[in-house]
Amino acid sequence: MKSPSGRGFFVPKENLPQRSDMEKVYLTHEGLEKLKKEYEHLTKVRRKEVTARIAKAREYGDINENSEYDTAREEQSFIEGRVLEIEEILRNAQVIEQKGKGEVVAVGSRVKVEVDGEEDEFVIVSSVEADPMQGKISNESPVGKALIGARAGDVVTVSSTIKSTYRVLEIN
Repeated sequence: MKSPSGRGFFVPKENLPQRSDMEKVYLTHEGLEKLKKEYEHLTKVRRKEVTARIAKAREYGDINENSEYDTAREEQSFIEGRVLEIEEILRNAQVIEQKGKGEVVAVGSRVKVEVDGEEDEFVIVSSVEADPMQGKISNESPVGKALIGARAGDVVTVSSTIKSTYRVLEIN
């Protein structure tokens, strides 16, 4: 659908996918705070910056062949899309209460495992917070799915591109 200005495409808000019919989005306290900070930065800082860039680009004259204007509008579109996404996540967020030592692996658990003779440790989080480089794996990933519900001492097999066996050593 063409935008009201006749430039580019846009999707009306009512046509965007809604999570309201979906299950809750599980977040740690840390993840919730990180999303709130990103939301505040986007709405209070980035929106103003990109609006100023659009206004400045308009001063250059004809916007039909104005790459500065096009770039700023694309950035504005990205920012607004991310704002809508964060609003939807926050609307459906359920904060995971961190408990002491757990009996079974669940979202929010810190799990120590042995895989292929080596120990590894990670936290099971939602896909919104997943960051494998920081030891946070998604509950929707093959490893996360296999470990959910496991107990210390259990052995689970994960079949993705490589078949691996994980032995749960400790759950916190």
